[in-house]
Amino acid sequence: MLWPGRSRCSWAANTGRWSKTTGRSAPRCGPGSSCRSNAATGEAATMWRKLKFYTASTLFVALLAACGYLYFFGGRRGGIARTVDAPALVREIQQLSELVTVRCVVQKVIGLKEEKVPFGAESVLLLVQANVLAGVDLAALQPNDVTVANNGPVTIRLPAAKVLHVFLDDKQTQVWDRSKTWWTPWVPLNPDLEQNARRAALEAAQATALETGLLAQARANAETTIRSFLRAMGISNTTFVAATATGR
Repeated sequence: MLWPGRSRCSWAANTGRWSKTTGRSAPRCGPGSSCRSNAATGEAATMWRKLKFYTASTLFVALLAACGYLYFFGGRRGGIARTVDAPALVREIQQLSELVTVRCVVQKVIGLKEEKVPFGAESVLLLVQANVLAGVDLAALQPNDVTVANNGPVTIRLPAAKVLHVFLDDKQTQVWDRSKTWWTPWVPLNPDLEQNARRAALEAAQATALETGLLAQARANAETTIRSFLRAMGISNTTFVAATATGR
């Protein structure tokens, strides 16, 4: 944007100088008189007339070119099929890979109890905070999932929204209680019991997130993100085909 500003200023300054020069009338030179100054003025006036002619011609040609472009192409914005290559568009969208569009934070209390043989039991109680990330895996997009209609929108059949990642926030997860039956002090603690409780917490957190309508929101956000992505590429008319959202 700086260049056009500088150009206009420079052009205005040049126009001002030339106007002062051409505003003078060139006196007639008599025989034997010195006319260097007047001759220079006449040459300057000639250069200025040529400059105005070439400038006007250039602007006229540019104006004709602009009018021709608007005449032939200005009314064809709807025909995006002539300029959009569907396979190339699929590759561009696939580069977004796993598009995470929503995150749900779930806090739960998880208890797990393990019965011992021949008798007794061991239990663990966890306070957990889990993060459930949902979105669309665009790497699964197939070439036939994108169609470009004549004089119509780009239609995209998105893969179903799904849970992409579930993980515990270790800083917000802690063992609240761990114990075993007091009458079986000889029974060793199971070192895997806490890990089993963590896995159970992940499953419970995902189920809780799905109950809140997580996948519907993930798909809506994915459509908004992809539509903005395509609009930046010059594609303003995009339609998405509904797909059934499923869990992981």
